[in-house]
Amino acid sequence: MKITKTDETNLQIIQQYQKSEGAKADAEKKVLGSAAAPEERVDLSTTARDIQKLKSAISELPETRDARVQELKEQVDKGAYKVDAEKLAEKIVGEALIDIFA
Repeated sequence: MKITKTDETNLQIIQQYQKSEGAKADAEKKVLGSAAAPEERVDLSTTARDIQKLKSAISELPETRDARVQELKEQVDKGAYKVDAEKLAEKIVGEALIDIFA
């Protein structure tokens, strides 16, 4: 590509514009640099606060319910523990569906 004619006035206007934009950017940097750094802040929604409270409450709960475990052991030892096959199947299928669609 060959440029045959350049207009000096257009070139000068472009150069002046670039210089003025550069000066503006430098002035903005100085102003922002001299101002105190903005304070960082986090505002949690009420839902987030509720979730945090629930997580801390759950973390304080024991891993196992010892009373329930003991009750089930006694039922098994006595032969009184019965498993409802239909409920068990529903739980298995329900968990499988959750795993598939999650």
